[in-house]
Amino acid sequence: MLKVALFVRLQAKPGKETDVSNFLEQGLALANQEAETPVWFALRLGPSTFGVFDAFTDEAGRSAHLSGPIAEALSANAADLLAEPPQIEYIDVLGAKLPL
Repeated sequence: MLKVALFVRLQAKPGKETDVSNFLEQGLALANQEAETPVWFALRLGPSTFGVFDAFTDEAGRSAHLSGPIAEALSANAADLLAEPPQIEYIDVLGAKLPL
């Protein structure tokens, strides 16, 4: 059962919107390699605003994700792609319906 999640809001630098979109699309391959990340969504919230929502069965999975390859890639590319640091929200999952 999913118990915890993250929502990360990303604001692209002007002119970097396509680069952020491509970066997030490529993140799916990394997310698929993380056994402790059963749910991962890359989102476009507006013309230059993006997000990532992911959910985990426990805090250990969430912590592993935050120190994993996706977080490392985001950290390495943030200065080039983002207008501001990622806004990370820690979320408790109260209920979920997923075809598992």
